[in-house]
Amino acid sequence: MLLDKINTPSDIKNLSVEQLNQLAEEIRQFLIENLATTGGHFGSNLGAVELTLALHQVFDSPKDKIIWDVGHQAYVHKILTGRKHLFPSLRKFKGMAGFPKRSESEHDMFDVGHASTSISAAMGYATARDIAGEDHKVIAVIGDGSMTGGMAFEALNHAGHVGTDMLVVLNDNEMSIAPNVGAISNYLTKLRVDPTYSSFKKDVVNFLHKFGDLGDKTTRLIDRFKDSFKSFIVPGMLFEEFGFTYLGPINGHDLPTLLTYMQRAKKTKGPVLLHVVTQKGKGYAVAADAPDKMHSVSKGFNVVKGDTPKVVKPAPPQYPNLFAETMIELAKRDPDLVAITPAMLPGSGLIKFQEAFPERCFDVGIAEQHSATFAAGLACGGKKPVLAIYSTFLQRAYDQAIHDIAIQNLPVTIAIDRAGLVGNDGETHQGAFDIAFLRCVPNFTIMAPKDENEFRHMLYTGVNHNGPIAMRYPRGGGVGVAMDADFKMLPIGKSETVREGKDIAILALGSMVQVAEKAADVLHESGIDAKVVNMRFVKPLDEELLLDLAKQGMRIVTIEEGSTIGGMGSAVMEFYALQRIYGMEIYPMGLPDLFIEHGDPQQLLDHVGLNADSVVELVKSMAPLKQKRA
Repeated sequence: MLLDKINTPSDIKNLSVEQLNQLAEEIRQFLIENLATTGGHFGSNLGAVELTLALHQVFDSPKDKIIWDVGHQAYVHKILTGRKHLFPSLRKFKGMAGFPKRSESEHDMFDVGHASTSISAAMGYATARDIAGEDHKVIAVIGDGSMTGGMAFEALNHAGHVGTDMLVVLNDNEMSIAPNVGAISNYLTKLRVDPTYSSFKKDVVNFLHKFGDLGDKTTRLIDRFKDSFKSFIVPGMLFEEFGFTYLGPINGHDLPTLLTYMQRAKKTKGPVLLHVVTQKGKGYAVAADAPDKMHSVSKGFNVVKGDTPKVVKPAPPQYPNLFAETMIELAKRDPDLVAITPAMLPGSGLIKFQEAFPERCFDVGIAEQHSATFAAGLACGGKKPVLAIYSTFLQRAYDQAIHDIAIQNLPVTIAIDRAGLVGNDGETHQGAFDIAFLRCVPNFTIMAPKDENEFRHMLYTGVNHNGPIAMRYPRGGGVGVAMDADFKMLPIGKSETVREGKDIAILALGSMVQVAEKAADVLHESGIDAKVVNMRFVKPLDEELLLDLAKQGMRIVTIEEGSTIGGMGSAVMEFYALQRIYGMEIYPMGLPDLFIEHGDPQQLLDHVGLNADSVVELVKSMAPLKQKRA
């Protein structure tokens, strides 16, 4: 097999087109077999095989800088840069990352995970090169889904203005995670079906130049005609107006064409955009036919059937499904309820809501900032918007959450999915910071449910709250509790004591309530009577509870699946400090001050000490606590 001989990009430099095509098929088979075992991003990588081979044959990594956007399509790049032996450890704790990572390889130029960043990073690399007087090439590879993000166009605007040498490869497979939406998507669709008129454009421009001696008036007329005609002739007019030389669209699976155009782009001065059309899931019919469902696959994936075996035993409801079902139920009662998501329609569960209420569900594309301000505008217009967004993506809309939602004190509900440790996607996707960055914003209410039943009540409370309110909940499912038949409003800022105790109080938030209860059971066996409180609200805190604990002189452990710095534990300590209540013993437990890598979520929680055993160990280390009673 050719693939056995490929360990560095230099190993493919002298391969013929026939050999490259053979290698492409071997890589696809390698990906299918390995991802069936480990899971991982599937369709996007199958679609980027020839594109990646062409990039590494034409350009010289790591001297030339290839920067991947998001990184969903970078597995082939990892294979070609000496990491195929690491694929059994893909996205596992201490194993190979699912995204490009500078600390992992000299060929990974930029740590990624979020969309629309590659052109900005490439512009930085190109500018640094120009200042240093170096001559290497800089290439940004960006998907059409990422092109729906405003940051990509900010970078295009800057690059076109500066005019430095760089190449943007637009990998257009008509999808990001879900089908793309918006005017940019429609524009690219139009380009895909248009023929490439590059040579015709050149002939027309040369012809018009012949009339340059007819006087200023005629010249100006011809220039106006040329500009108008150009907009009709040139498919990539939008990118040309940004100052880029546009090449394409070309077939991203035709290696001779890819190599020819990349060589041409390599020789062209100034910023160049090469538009490459690929098929997500190429080479595997199931993935090609269902690119949204096959964007990522779970370990244990069945290659023959094209699915993952289902767990037979009944499982608690998954939060995305519960969110959709609850939203539908609430929307039937309230015609003003609307839902918004920034390109996470399947992940958030809102596909079901869209089917039920298509006119009240808005997927705005990879545009988190816009989604937040759009929600604010809807609220100003008398609607009750619910913004469904992952914790890690809400970071991108922080200014809008403050400036457009909180300052105006608008009734926007933010449903923060994937709060806490999400696992295999690693540092860029862990939902560690939402409590800390929202808690300091005036007017915001922040809450987290302990289980799926409370989740329903919190969402109901949120959409009926007259002000900004955020509900954070973890990736995955509930815990299997009984569900109430109807909704109830939860009193804002009031906790729930789930277990009485006299020796120590464990104040838990959201997913950590179950952990606290398990710890209390173990402590009871040692004669330690632990009070367990489901805090429910981080802001406002249950001040009555905290004052009562102070009167009792109770020691307190706080536990949350979020950053310890700025989290609920910090809030409790701040409360006592501002109340001038001294002598309280408070022990905060949460995510440590570091970026947490990829791995199984429970394994990561154990690693950072957010489990029942760690709570028990902490409590027993306090001296002296009441020992086991006779």
